Amino acid sequence: MSLDRSQAPEFQIPEDFQLVQPEKFTLQSGASLYFMPTPNLDAVKIEITGKGQRAILPLSQTLLPSLTLQMMLEGCADKSSEDIANFLDFHASEISPVVSFGFEGLSLLSTKNHIFEILPLLLEIIHTPTFPEDILAKRKSQRKLSIQLEREKTASRAGQLFRQALFGKTHPYGIEVDFHHVDEITKDQMEFYSKNMLWQDLEIFVTGNFDSEEWKSLTAFLEKIPNRQLAESVLIPEPASTLKIEENRPNSVQSSLRLGTFSIPKNHPDYIALTVFNTILGGYFGSRLIKNIREDKGHTYGIYSSLAEIGDSNYWLISADVQKDFKQEVIREIYHEVHQLFTVPISQDELEIVKNYQIGQMLSRFSSSFDLMDRFRAVHYSGLDLSFYEEKLDYLKNFQADDVLAIGQKYFKDKELIEVSVG
Repeated sequence: MSLDRSQAPEFQIPEDFQLVQPEKFTLQSGASLYFMPTPNLDAVKIEITGKGQRAILPLSQTLLPSLTLQMMLEGCADKSSEDIANFLDFHASEISPVVSFGFEGLSLLSTKNHIFEILPLLLEIIHTPTFPEDILAKRKSQRKLSIQLEREKTASRAGQLFRQALFGKTHPYGIEVDFHHVDEITKDQMEFYSKNMLWQDLEIFVTGNFDSEEWKSLTAFLEKIPNRQLAESVLIPEPASTLKIEENRPNSVQSSLRLGTFSIPKNHPDYIALTVFNTILGGYFGSRLIKNIREDKGHTYGIYSSLAEIGDSNYWLISADVQKDFKQEVIREIYHEVHQLFTVPISQDELEIVKNYQIGQMLSRFSSSFDLMDRFRAVHYSGLDLSFYEEKLDYLKNFQADDVLAIGQKYFKDKELIEVSVG
């Protein structure tokens, strides 16, 4: 029987969606260990993270966690930076920093054949980093160059100014990183940070294929990673928002726009419904904003909306690079599309398109055990597990036009958005 290639295959929505949760263990150190087995796959990924401490540091030391973790890979008691790099290359392995306001640590990617040769090196990096001064000087110079280059890009600058507008200049989440923040960091500070502030309330995420003896050997190594008691929390200041920031660049032919506001976390009962509203508005290439501002008017190559988080705060954001002469028109059209979406019911055709898109996109992110662990980590820090995605599938299969109107009216009616433009 020949295929009719003029017809797309019918999209099948699964009846159910049951995901296997990672196994949880508690090491003797008190660290939490989450394990996702990968039968017949010998790649290994280990992420070792503690609670992020950046938000409680003095603002002048905002770069200390990232520079400390970066520099830990540049030398330890028995190996130079070159020795570490060559050893990892020879064993087809990689160790990289993991840094955010929420958590910080190291990620190891290797193979089952090499993992037990790499783990002793990982422990050396954690316990005996040397922070060589010559390499530190190079890394600081590179970081300054990176700051300068990012500042020149209108899109990067708009993103920074949006966080500043949302939280305030003196808030840990809104501070603008500058050259003097780089100069502030010293070897002594990094040594103190690595010995006293990293690895607080430790969590370890392991994906790999291990038999019982290999698992015993692996956990014996992981037991040797310090698990420090969580430091007493410091009260983070309340946000001091500014509704509008405009940075004019006379020679720029485009303007980078950021519009948004505070939002809700993943564990909020309305979060999944809000993701649907966001997708229809600007969350995929067939969205309202794309059709209006890119396809109909040609004012941009791309415009998107998203739900984001930073530390313990959540926000909603629209991002676009637009022709400078049409900046105000684009802003008006954004407000128009938001208003339309919570006042006029979407058609059944659009509802089905968005429903199928979101279900297909979500299911595509579970093609391997590594994907499962990544999706678990994405919700774990919000106190959730993989059942979040089962609940999401159920909602996506059943939401209606009235649900979109209700969530839009609840979160966007009479809402004044923060506006930032650079260019």
